[in-house]
Amino acid sequence: MKYLTILCCIFFTTNSFSQDFKTDIATAKTAYSSGKLEDAHFALQQAMQEIDIIIGKEVLAALPAKMDNNAANIKDDNVMSNVGFMGSTIHRSWGQNNDVDISIIGNSPLITTINAFLNTPLLGGMMSNGNNKIIKVQGYKAQLEKSDNGNGQSNYTIQIPLGSSLITFTAKNTTDTQITTWANTLPLQQIAKLIQ
Repeated sequence: MKYLTILCCIFFTTNSFSQDFKTDIATAKTAYSSGKLEDAHFALQQAMQEIDIIIGKEVLAALPAKMDNNAANIKDDNVMSNVGFMGSTIHRSWGQNNDVDISIIGNSPLITTINAFLNTPLLGGMMSNGNNKIIKVQGYKAQLEKSDNGNGQSNYTIQIPLGSSLITFTAKNTTDTQITTWANTLPLQQIAKLIQ
């Protein structure tokens, strides 16, 4: 309820929120007043999906326009509402061949597994195969994983849990130092405030 109240306040003070959001809220109020709780519930879910998409677009606007020499592929930016779940999936890539990539999944089903790996030393040690390790990115615990791309170079993935959301940051043909440097340019605190 707190989440909905805060977001409604944000959107009522801006001119950029969707007409669908207003329609869905009005439909929910009407359905609720008529005792049609299932219809009210559905309309509120639709309104929340609109909010999630707007928040996703704000996250994309906060992301860096470049990763070193790799320009953002803004035309390929994507925000999708997670069907059946609250939250959204946000995606951006950088570089001509999508060399650097970020996906942010709200209410990710992998959160429990990643948090167990990051916060349980015994489990983290048992799952370590030399290609993954625990690191910190801007104070957040994260998993760094290395994979061979078949041409003698390595791809790296950093997974950062933020509450119930999971940030997956991937870079091709790079080093662990380089991907960690790039990950530290992400506005993680701003993203956390927007998606929580």
